Amino acid sequence: MVQSLDRSQGRAGGVAAGPTNTHGTFTGNRALQIEEPLIFEMGQAGRCGVDLPEPPKVKDRLNGLRRAGEIGLPGLSEPQVVQHYTRLSQKNYAIDMGVYPLGSCTMKHNPRINEKVARFPGIGDLHPLQPVSTVQGALELIDRLAHWLKTLTGMPAVAMSPAAGAHGEMCGMMAIAAALEAKGERAQRKTVLAPESAHGTNPATAAALGFTVKPIPANERGRVDLAALKAALGPDVAAIMLTNPNTCGLFEGEIVEISKAVHAAGAYFYCDGANFNAIVGRVRPGDLGIDCMHINLHKTFSTPHGGGGPGAGPVVLSAALAPYAPYPWIVKDGEKWRVAEDGAKVEGTPLGRLKAFHGQMGMFTRALAYIMSHGADGLKQVAEDAVLNANYVMAALKDVMSPAFEGPCMHEALFDDSFLKDTGVSTLDFAKAMIDEGYHPMTMYFPLVVHGAMLIEPTESVAKEDLDQFIGALRSLAARAKTGTAAEAFKAAPLYAPRRRLDETLAARKPILRWRPSNNPPETDPVKQAAE
Repeated sequence: MVQSLDRSQGRAGGVAAGPTNTHGTFTGNRALQIEEPLIFEMGQAGRCGVDLPEPPKVKDRLNGLRRAGEIGLPGLSEPQVVQHYTRLSQKNYAIDMGVYPLGSCTMKHNPRINEKVARFPGIGDLHPLQPVSTVQGALELIDRLAHWLKTLTGMPAVAMSPAAGAHGEMCGMMAIAAALEAKGERAQRKTVLAPESAHGTNPATAAALGFTVKPIPANERGRVDLAALKAALGPDVAAIMLTNPNTCGLFEGEIVEISKAVHAAGAYFYCDGANFNAIVGRVRPGDLGIDCMHINLHKTFSTPHGGGGPGAGPVVLSAALAPYAPYPWIVKDGEKWRVAEDGAKVEGTPLGRLKAFHGQMGMFTRALAYIMSHGADGLKQVAEDAVLNANYVMAALKDVMSPAFEGPCMHEALFDDSFLKDTGVSTLDFAKAMIDEGYHPMTMYFPLVVHGAMLIEPTESVAKEDLDQFIGALRSLAARAKTGTAAEAFKAAPLYAPRRRLDETLAARKPILRWRPSNNPPETDPVKQAAE
């Protein structure tokens, strides 16, 4: 029998391509489940998909640093490259394949009209260094999006340049630091309060700016403990960083009182906009007393996720922080648009420049297309449907899984692992079994306030039939786990994925982060192997 090829890169547990078959295949493939090698294991030296001219002979100016050996890149033809990456793409789970339940991520559908508009001539082919006179329409588009963001949040100003959510956090907290500096309180106010139910990046952002982070506990209802918060407020507090709805999928019902208490103490209120999708068109954060909030365009306004970018994280600012918004600004002089660069005469005292260019045009275009195609009423329905779908999941699973908190949720349903007690099955095991059912796992072990957390955010773009199948899969897994005899099967999952579960301890302690030929010794002759 032919054994599956070892593509584990020396990592224990990563070699099998599913359960042991009663018969093997010559290729190691399982029908359309293609056994694909690493690209470095493919090709031949000298093979190339294009014809390149011989380089001209010039004087060596590398001062003895010329490469002595081969560069080591794989040599492949164009069909080989296309086939390789096509096969790899078929091993990915994506938003376009089905329910993508990652909590606190809002993995919603990206409407294709957004992509079409972003590729229009005059938008998709812009260059950031074009003369301002040639991009008047683009500047107007950015201003139009800024108007929508200010209107939806009830805030008077917005900084459009931040590159992503965490960068937006940094921008908002830098504006707070600048405001404190202007009042002569920066040295005194060094503490930032971060509720345990806040988004996970908040403490890191505050610490990166030199603040000391003080956690605020959650109450038994999963919200901020108001008494603990008020007790923590004092002359040393610069700000609170709160997420609403929080990462427990719950609305902070006492947010107005929180805001009043924070401002009475002379501090500022930063709100993380990661979960704005749950309240867009329904609640304006500015009406709640919030001083600044970043907006994840890839979440609420359906620009593409993943891949490391491009990203955009505009930050809306209250009247108290608007003077400190960073450069560049877009300003209209008469009928002409211009970009206010460093040193330009504008109202306020901008905190400086955070990014080379004014945001990310592709993301701005997609977000505005999404907003305008939905309209104000459509955006309101987005929030309502997102909350409805999450509560549908919660209601359908609460009898077999264990909700972390009583009552309805907002945009995401949060479960703890108490329903798995004494089964031998962990949250991780349960999530790995979901892969065999054809689903990307939910967010696990976050938020930290819930033991063995399973955070599910279906979003508004999932049809009821798809939700029903997803719910059915989770109910089936929960029933299997509770038999008390399925622990080993759960720990073996996933069985049907291209790769099995890694040895996580070995991967953490002795990771192999670089491919070397020695990691995968040459295989035996395939003809001989087949004969054996």
